[in-house]
This record gives sequence, C-alpha cells and structure tokens, in this order.
Amino acid sequence: MNKVETNEWCFACGKLNPIGLKLEFLEQDNKYIAEFTPGAEHQGYDGVVHGGIISTLLDEIMARYYYAKGFHAVTARLEVRFRKPTPVGRKITVCGWVIKERGKMIEMAAEIRLADGSVSAEGKATLMIVGEVKS
Repeated sequence: MNKVETNEWCFACGKLNPIGLKLEFLEQDNKYIAEFTPGAEHQGYDGVVHGGIISTLLDEIMARYYYAKGFHAVTARLEVRFRKPTPVGRKITVCGWVIKERGKMIEMAAEIRLADGSVSAEGKATLMIVGEVKS
C-alpha cells in the first residue's frame, strides 16, 4: 500500500476507517489543532469519554504534527494526566505543540480543552523521527 492508502485507515485520522475518529487538523500559532465531538460509542463510564480515546487523541495530535511536516515520527513515550472527566456529546479541542527538539528526539505537549476553556486532560510525549515520509 502507498502512504495515502495506508494512512486512510488510521484509527485517529483515516477517512476510510468506518470506526475511526476521522480527525482533521490545522496548524495555527505553532500549535497543531483538531476539534472533535465524542459520541456515546467513545465512552467508558456513562457520559464520559474513555481514557483510551483521550490518550489516542493526545498521542495523535503530537505524532501527527511531525508527519504533516514530512517526517515519520513514532511515539517513544507517552504520559497522560486526566484532570477532569471529558463529556461525550460536546465539542472538544485537542492541541499539541513542540517543547524541545534534540536531533531525532522531540519532546511535545498536548491538551484537551472543553468548550468552557477548561483543560480535561494533558499529555507529554517523546517522539522519535525514524525517517522522511515517502510520497
């Protein structure tokens, strides 16, 4: 499969994945941003987004930032801090940014913000660049 076919099945951003999140991204003010409205199928406890989905959103916003710049980056380490429940059925904003670059190792941070501006989860990741993305 070529790059497009492979990534179209990505759980987080792939358009062909029938159960995927289908995230769309934009870069603004040195931050990578996606908006998402989690549904009932994304919950753990009633009305609350599952922690695995929260972790996926944070991981994706950080790793995909470098992919969009033409690099194949993989997550070497991921840390998630859950600050408060993230409700289903309400739009959230996922935002990631670079903290430090050291050769092929990148430190990033991310957060999930609710509509009221409060932060429901934070993430930190160490990414490793493993090559350039082939077109």
